[in-house]
Amino acid sequence: MYKRNIQGWQKHIDFIICDVIALQVAFVLAYFISRGSWAYVSLAYRELAVIFVMADILIAASFNTMHNVLYRDCYHECLQTLKQVLLVLSVMTLYIFSTQKADVYSRATVCLTSVFHLILGFVFRQVWKPVISKIGKGSKKATMILVANENLVPEIVSKINPTDDVEYTGLVLSNRDGTGEEISGIKVVANLQNAADYICREWVDEVFVYPSHFTDIELDSREKENIKSHRESEVALLIEGCRQMAIPVHIRLPIPNIEGKSLTEKVGGYNVLTITSNYASPLQLAIKRLMDIAGGIVGSLIAVIIIAVVGHKIQKESPGPILFKQTRVGQNGKKFQMYKLRSMYLDAEDRKRELLKENRVSDGMMFKLDWDPRIVGNKIVNGKKVTGIGEKIRSGSWDEWPQFFNILMGQMSMVGTRPPTVDEWEKYKYHHRARLATKPGLTGLWQVSGRSKITDFEEVVRLDAEYINHWSIALDIKILFKTLKAVSTRDGAM
Repeated sequence: MYKRNIQGWQKHIDFIICDVIALQVAFVLAYFISRGSWAYVSLAYRELAVIFVMADILIAASFNTMHNVLYRDCYHECLQTLKQVLLVLSVMTLYIFSTQKADVYSRATVCLTSVFHLILGFVFRQVWKPVISKIGKGSKKATMILVANENLVPEIVSKINPTDDVEYTGLVLSNRDGTGEEISGIKVVANLQNAADYICREWVDEVFVYPSHFTDIELDSREKENIKSHRESEVALLIEGCRQMAIPVHIRLPIPNIEGKSLTEKVGGYNVLTITSNYASPLQLAIKRLMDIAGGIVGSLIAVIIIAVVGHKIQKESPGPILFKQTRVGQNGKKFQMYKLRSMYLDAEDRKRELLKENRVSDGMMFKLDWDPRIVGNKIVNGKKVTGIGEKIRSGSWDEWPQFFNILMGQMSMVGTRPPTVDEWEKYKYHHRARLATKPGLTGLWQVSGRSKITDFEEVVRLDAEYINHWSIALDIKILFKTLKAVSTRDGAM
């Protein structure tokens, strides 16, 4: 799921909070100096403190006074802080006289507040800038492939700032095949023809395309036009491949970086048009993560209880570890160790090859058996197929509970698409890769649509794509309720 960049004043909400804190400290100091007591003792001045905060946020949002705050020098920062303070003072003056409370509030307190606000506001911003820059450098960034003309690469790379949440990890030249070379510190990982295949198999979060004209002076105009048309077709095929894989593509718009409102966004210092299957705002992703943490805590506690209850039964039937770890492929190709309560014998992976012919999923993209002899307790007695503790664990979805540990660690989500195994992922085509556009989930749309009845992998992909394309917090909640119903009635599993 693509996390859309925050636009406008919300982008620097942290600096606005700093300014609000500076204003409140200034207000307390001004009141103490002018009146000799604690500012919030008086009901009237408590109300004034709230109005100050509202005015400060209103000015910051309306005039976008924090725009480019990270890149302003001391002189320009002082000017912008002065602008903020004067506008807030103007609003407060208008409020005091329009409500006829000039005789209630001390002019000295209000003026001193503005003076201290100017000093503290400037100091707080200057102190916070290196802190946020350091956080930006140390945070995990999205990996991005750059597609551009060789001559433009140095300029494009120079526009990336340390605080940006993306970094170029690979380069594809649009004017020639330079695979294996390194330009401006970035390795050329593929050419236009095989770039989509590379993106499908590697850890790539986003793609940035910088369109350019082919201008080799050694060629005549007709050759230039033919080569230009060919290159544009290859770039178009790459973009289409990324669309099928649900990889967000940012295309640089051929317009200058002018100020003003836009329905586009800014990536790497450029105005871009972003093509993506779906996107989520930072607030939506924060809510989803909070849901995961809450569910992860409860689920992990239940998982510990289940392990304590059935663990010894598993070891009695099949000596060995109670938990089973398996490498799975997560969002955008990131591999992780997924935990499950062991319901199979220790040699289950080795025996899988012997049972491939019995796989219910004919195309081999998933592995499902009607009766699996690798499950703990499953055996043939007098010609009859008998089930044991492992089958009970799986039918009750008990084996899935340790995945709440993965959810707490942020590797999985409560709701998403099921993470494939490495051998399944290696068979993926472009449109299958779209399943990895979001964080893998404990449950999802195809699970609550009758997991045990669906044997067509393309139908699974279709349901996962439907989930990604129509994702919302409400849809996650709906799927969670359906999952609870399915598990309680044993109609499917998590």
